[in-house]
Amino acid sequence: MAMDAREIERLIKEALPDAEVTITDLAGDGDHYAANVVSAAFRGKSRVEQHKMVYDALQGRMGDALHALALQTSPPPEDQ
Repeated sequence: MAMDAREIERLIKEALPDAEVTITDLAGDGDHYAANVVSAAFRGKSRVEQHKMVYDALQGRMGDALHALALQTSPPPEDQ
């Protein structure tokens, strides 16, 4: 079963309440998405740690309900 973009955003924001999340359906099939996530929680974390935080937020749905997620993460600029 495909996963809705709003559900992906909801799960990420539950885990990272300050996150700015942009989801793009890459193939129009509800199965291949790109996500850009900006959160202060990423500050001081490696890219791998940031991605793990997002994957953890998806609660095991990667590879099941969500087949592919191209992920970009970053903390907000220092002045925010």
